[in-house]
Amino acid sequence: MTKNNLAREQRPTFSPTFVFMAVLFCTCLIISNLIASKVFIVLGITLPAAVIVFPISYIINDCLSEVYGYRRARLVIWMGFLMNFFVVLITQLAILLPGAPFWPNDDAFRTIFGAAPRATIASLMAFLAGSTLNAWVLSRMKVLQQGKNFWLRAIVSSLVGECADSLIFIPIMFWAMGLKAVLTMMVCQVSAKVLYEILILPVTKMVVARVKRHEGIDTYDINISYNPFKIRDL
Repeated sequence: MTKNNLAREQRPTFSPTFVFMAVLFCTCLIISNLIASKVFIVLGITLPAAVIVFPISYIINDCLSEVYGYRRARLVIWMGFLMNFFVVLITQLAILLPGAPFWPNDDAFRTIFGAAPRATIASLMAFLAGSTLNAWVLSRMKVLQQGKNFWLRAIVSSLVGECADSLIFIPIMFWAMGLKAVLTMMVCQVSAKVLYEILILPVTKMVVARVKRHEGIDTYDINISYNPFKIRDL
């Protein structure tokens, strides 16, 4: 066997299912950052618009960590941020382009997409901490529980991850609104996201079970590195 053939055999392979979940994860992350600057109130609760789609990324994170393991989840997390930075770069270039004289929406365009860099910086710090903790807790609990009680580790890991995420993201993004508003949004956002996770847990469990059967994979992270920057370790 030649060295080239051996190298090809040693490279990790990615199934279409894994690729689809990775793309969906990246899409959810990008959308959440683009709409994060909008705040809405429902039933007296103040929330950023990102709460609509952001919890889906945590559900996908749970699926990736549960089926493929922490190392694959870590790769997808970093892929999401690279794609997000690319989107921000393009939108900032679009802002720099002079608007046509007959187009009246240049100021609105700048207002909406001008917030993307700040949202990206806040999201980078928050989601890196939150998603890494989410994947780490789920991974460790799976080994300790010997694969039992997925529902428990899905909820606990999401609670830990969402708390870390909100503690970082909300103050950076909305500090100008005042301390009371920031604290209220943090509590409301964590509560809403965890409740979302609990309500959709039956769907998450069904998806995880089907992906495991389809892929023939059920990864247990034993003796691996949890260094979030060790991306090449697959």
